[in-house]
Formats: sequence, C-alpha cells, structure tokens
Amino acid sequence: MQWLFIQNWTGQDADDLREADYFPNPVIAGDKLVRILGSEPGGKFEIYKAMLLAIQEAKKSIHITCAYFVPDEQTLQALIDAARRGVKVELVLPSVSDSGVVFHAGRAFYQRLLEAGVRIHELNLAVLHAKTVVIDGVWSTVGSTNMDTRSFLHNSEVNVIVLGDAFGREMENAFREDLRNSKEVTLAAWKDRPVVTRMKEWAAKWWDYWL
Repeated sequence: MQWLFIQNWTGQDADDLREADYFPNPVIAGDKLVRILGSEPGGKFEIYKAMLLAIQEAKKSIHITCAYFVPDEQTLQALIDAARRGVKVELVLPSVSDSGVVFHAGRAFYQRLLEAGVRIHELNLAVLHAKTVVIDGVWSTVGSTNMDTRSFLHNSEVNVIVLGDAFGREMENAFREDLRNSKEVTLAAWKDRPVVTRMKEWAAKWWDYWL
C-alpha cells in the first residue's frame, strides 16, 4: 500500500515527499492471507484479471456489491456463464446514482443477466458506494475499483484481496444486510418497464466505454 501511495504521489505535480522511513519492518498483525493489487492506466490490469479469473473459477456463489456497474463484454459473459453452470450469482446495485448516464448504461445489461439466471437487487436506502466481491465464501475483495471499463483500464485503483472463510463470512453477512434493504428486479417486471426507461438505457449504452 505504501509503495502504491508513493508511486501515485510521484506521478503527480506535487511537492517532493519529505524524508522519512517509509518502509519500516512490518509487524505481524493477523493471520489472514492478504494480497494488495494496484492498477494504473497503461498497466497490466492486475485487478481486472484477478476478478475475472475468480468469477470464471467460481463453484458455488458470486456476490457482488457495486456502485457503478457497466461491465465489459468479457466480464458480463463470465457472470452469465457462471449462472448457467449453476453458480448462485447475485448483484446488489444502486437504485439511484449520482451519475444518471452510468446508472442507465448499467441497466442496459439487466435483461441478459436476468435471462441467464443472475439475481439483481437494487439498494433502496441511499446512494451506493460499496465495491465488494465475495466468491464461494472464501475469496473476497474490497477496494476502489468499480465494475466498469474506466476503472479496470483507465483509472488508478487499489483493491485488497483476502482469502479465507472467516473474513468471507463477515463479507457475506454484510451482503445479506444489503439484500434486506434492497428490492429484487425480476425478469417479468423488467420486461414491462416503461419505453422512456428503455430509451435512456439505449442512449447511455453508446457511452459505456467512457463512463
């Protein structure tokens, strides 16, 4: 984390960092297996590859909470494929957003996901900012990365990946709490949505790469 901070700081038009011991000997603070992944524009897309591989290897469940959900085709297909092979795929997404274009662009993918058996829930309480993934209850990630092309390819982001069922249970509990405060979007209801909503999705979809 410290190295990512220094990399980002020195890449900006900022004052030089003051002299200090930025890398002291680490202190053992827990027993979790943790990996920190950072990505940057023009990098090797480590976060994207880690998430995609985890989704492709899922055996039982994929639980995603995401503030800005505009997946690229490969991620979308990986979620669809997982649902079709019997993995329980559930998404908690916002019911309102501070970016209307992103909101409607993400909803343009709902029908394909719902038809494949993915369950979609929209959080009712407030604007959603969480960005978490829990897979099979043992692979968890929390970080700044949204599930969209801009985050994966063009932004500087950082995520922590934690392996283990103890932390996985905590993440699953948080996910279930979000489910209690969400409304499920059914395929029947989605097919019956207003024409104006469909037009907004169609228009926003043209911009999804840049959102």
